[in-house]
Amino acid sequence: MPGALNGIRVLEFSQIVAGPVAGIQLSDLGADVVKVEPLAGESRRNTGAVVPNEGKYFQSLNRGKRSLTVDLARSAGQALIHRLIPRYDVVIINYREGVAARLGIDYPALAARNPRLIYASITGFGEAGPFATRGGSDIVAQAYTGLMAAEAKLDEYGAPQQVSATPVIDRTSAFAAAMAICAALFHRERTGQGQMVSISLLQTGLELLSQHVMREPVHDASTRDPFVRDLAALRSAGARYSDLAALRRAQAPRSASHRLYYGGYHTREGALVLGALTRQNRDAMRRILEMHDDTDAPDFNAADEANRRRVEEWKQQIQARLLERTAAEWVAQFLEAGVPASTVNLPEEMAADPQALAMDMIAELVHPITGTQRVVGPVVRMSATPAAAAGPAPLLGQHTREVLAEAGLTVAEIDALLVTKIISQHS
Repeated sequence: MPGALNGIRVLEFSQIVAGPVAGIQLSDLGADVVKVEPLAGESRRNTGAVVPNEGKYFQSLNRGKRSLTVDLARSAGQALIHRLIPRYDVVIINYREGVAARLGIDYPALAARNPRLIYASITGFGEAGPFATRGGSDIVAQAYTGLMAAEAKLDEYGAPQQVSATPVIDRTSAFAAAMAICAALFHRERTGQGQMVSISLLQTGLELLSQHVMREPVHDASTRDPFVRDLAALRSAGARYSDLAALRRAQAPRSASHRLYYGGYHTREGALVLGALTRQNRDAMRRILEMHDDTDAPDFNAADEANRRRVEEWKQQIQARLLERTAAEWVAQFLEAGVPASTVNLPEEMAADPQALAMDMIAELVHPITGTQRVVGPVVRMSATPAAAAGPAPLLGQHTREVLAEAGLTVAEIDALLVTKIISQHS
């Protein structure tokens, strides 16, 4: 059965992560997504590549699309896009603010040729304000929004470190873009109106930290304001980032029960994570671990220095207990009691995970050069309009001639564009 977005055509001007991942989501839902690349290809094609132009990183971010190569730096390339745009429903672009206008593919230029167009722009800092044209990679967004400091992770030199191995703000922005595009298509279905959709890494990062960014007078007076005063004092004294991070981490014991039953531990073999969010789950864990802490007592003050020491002692008791058995044995007992826990798995092993396979979360595709692949499939399941991985990532320029022919260009016109190097095609 066709996907929910069957018949929707998407033109994607993208690079790195946020734009490409947004395109994957639409492709999985049935849209025809055409990725527009420079003649040499997106630079990430060769990140960690074993086969030239077919790096695993690029392939994972661009499956299910077609590739059209156009030299947008030349007026003839821009004119070609203008000729194509009436056929398309959606544009995704994650170039730095101002670049699209310079290339003649900004919203006003394209909407003038297709008023029904949904134009989704993903930028670092938005399209207005003093930092609108500032570059915004994921790690920069983590630093600027406070996400990096909230995690307080340090590298071996005591310098700030990104929060995870995956660009979390980029990917979250991509999901936000896909959601907004679907909403805009629904609005267009009812009204006939196209529109511009704006997503920024800044806004996404702030949303991920909403409980910390939020200001609220009662809570702030007891926790946030004293912390900020201590932070200012350290900064004025010339403290290093590692000192500021230590102060940030010291705020964690305010949620003492979380510190004990919501985190990672060593075991006799492997590591595990406890994930108790409710008193009921924590009490079940206490029974299994034979713990008698009172961190859930209404009058327990986790900010008290003496109580902080008690929390650390309890944590060591839990750790000692967990070292008696393997991670798999403990997790089996926790799950039997109905409480959340997991062994700590490696991502390289997950393509063979029994639960992922049982839920058809891993799709098998065949790439024309690198062969059979097992890829992560769609993040959603739909009963009436199934989502599906449409195919592997495209070869550079693989669909140039096909896409242009669909738009009505003649063989002679396409050949002329190839000769003048406005476009290229895979050979």
